[in-house]
Amino acid sequence: MKNLSVVAAGLIAPVFAFAEIRELDDAQIANVVITAHRVAIETGLLADSKSSNAAVREYAQRKVRGHESLNKEAAELIDKLQLALRDSMINQELRTDGEMGFTSLAAMQGIEFDQAYIERNVVLYQHVLDTIDNRLMPSATSEELKALLYKMFAPLSDHLEYAQQIQDSLNK
Repeated sequence: MKNLSVVAAGLIAPVFAFAEIRELDDAQIANVVITAHRVAIETGLLADSKSSNAAVREYAQRKVRGHESLNKEAAELIDKLQLALRDSMINQELRTDGEMGFTSLAAMQGIEFDQAYIERNVVLYQHVLDTIDNRLMPSATSEELKALLYKMFAPLSDHLEYAQQIQDSLNK
């Protein structure tokens, strides 16, 4: 079990190394938001199709619905603000980690998959919430983008809490 936690944490750690020192602009922040939702949706769909655990599947479905809704709001705001999405180191790391994590999870089966998927989500949401609070919110200049980031806190916190509950039940 301990090794599984280390492996799952290793799947996430590179995402938020944040070698990027300079501030992000609104177009870069918006791209991070869109990429984060895409990664969450893709792994959620994978879990819904692979897991045999009802709680994990229900969590994945709920997560996909939540991120699809948030992603739609983000896309509408990007259009309204006429932002041309720009890449950043954070976005690149998030995209790369999402691809590596997806590949790693896709190779797993059964309880190993369920535990790694849930562990990955616990670590991911802890980091995402911290990133929104400490990197994205302070860098955002658009009040509407700040409001969107703020609005994301409650559902992402709910995803974290739900993943922690499932994690506890899987570890019994």
